Amino acid sequence: MVVTGGSGFLGSRLARELLAAGSLPVAGRAARPVARVTLIDRAPAPADLAADARVAVVRGELGDLLDPVSAGLEALAGAEVIFHLAAAVSGECEADFDLGLRANLQATESLLACCRALGTSPGVVYSSSVAVFGGSAEQPLPAVITDHTRPNPQTSYGTQKVIGEYLLADYTRKGFLNGRAVRLMTVSVRPGRPNAAASGFLSGIIREPLSGQRAVCPVDPGTEVALASPAKAVGALLCAASSSDRAWGGRTAVAMPALTVTVAEMAAALTRVAGPQVSGLIDWVPDPAVARMFATWPARIRADRAARLGLAPDPDFDSVIRMHLAESRR
Repeated sequence: MVVTGGSGFLGSRLARELLAAGSLPVAGRAARPVARVTLIDRAPAPADLAADARVAVVRGELGDLLDPVSAGLEALAGAEVIFHLAAAVSGECEADFDLGLRANLQATESLLACCRALGTSPGVVYSSSVAVFGGSAEQPLPAVITDHTRPNPQTSYGTQKVIGEYLLADYTRKGFLNGRAVRLMTVSVRPGRPNAAASGFLSGIIREPLSGQRAVCPVDPGTEVALASPAKAVGALLCAASSSDRAWGGRTAVAMPALTVTVAEMAAALTRVAGPQVSGLIDWVPDPAVARMFATWPARIRADRAARLGLAPDPDFDSVIRMHLAESRR
């Protein structure tokens, strides 16, 4: 198994779950032992993973490590499944167009070329995003996104992600690999430090107050958002790797289920779980640029394909906060 972006919060969580399970039924076949997990990331691996004899760590920028193609073959050799999570996030891509092209488009092209060169048709699970959808004058955002809604990205990040989906599908069509794209929702609550994602505040307004720190919410309290807990996001990625071709249902991306809540409901859940003194640490300071971006993102998802695969949204945001607290204590 290979995880690009393996030192990030989602990649490291995925690696831990793979190691804890000890096996994975790849593409519907009998479970195969997970003897080795290779983490590729520019950041150092978490200490627990770096100390695990079953983990190999490859440090560096993914695009540089895979160029030329021959340089990437050693890192990918023998992998039945490559989970491609490495990416520049939405806010970074809007601020630095060239960074987004390098990290999200060129690095993905290099990875797919390396997978083709392996000659083994490995499974490739690609973390796409709900940001592939958006609203514009010629194609307004529908009230509910379905499996048949046409992508219409309104950000550089969303554009790069949908291009990656199409490349993955074509490499799959040609038999070079077996690709599965999963459109992840905004993940909350993300542990650790804030990142540059435009949606980062959806974790920050929970995580920081729980640590006794103030946090800024830049959108109107009535703003609806589509969320998934870290556990649900990792579950969707594992489902993509393990489902049979027939169950997966084609080469197009699968949108994972989402919990739809308003930001005000998130704050109310924080009050119920941790008390008003904690939720009182949220500062409501509108940021028109962030609000405009969020106005183009979907908040309601009808994920029928995902439901047929056995995936379900988080039941409520209170449980998401409690899960975050329990994991933080561990």
